[in-house]
Amino acid sequence: MKNGLYSIHVSLQDGRVGKGSGVIVFRDGKIVGGDAYLYYTGIYTVKGDTFKGEVLVQRHTTPRENDNPLFGGAAPVGIGVSGTFTDTRGTINGTALVGKASQIFSGTLLRLADID
Repeated sequence: MKNGLYSIHVSLQDGRVGKGSGVIVFRDGKIVGGDAYLYYTGIYTVKGDTFKGEVLVQRHTTPRENDNPLFGGAAPVGIGVSGTFTDTRGTINGTALVGKASQIFSGTLLRLADID
């Protein structure tokens, strides 16, 4: 995974409905990012053109009445992720443990800017 700032767009799978978007930084094995309600921190490793890692998603702002962010409850949510990448984009798949339920998602990554 090339160090950089990426946009991230995810959708729930397994017949569940839900989408989310934000920005995420991959840099030297560390992940940080966020959106309007959540922030993400984690780690990743790279092998060839694939990556895998762990991310903790936590809420920083209480959602407005009709908003329902993915994985956005009051408790932090641990997520296992994996994916593939090129120099400019990637795919990401993961499983989030939200309460007692697993939520499977897939998404896209688009590199927006380089980071030293």
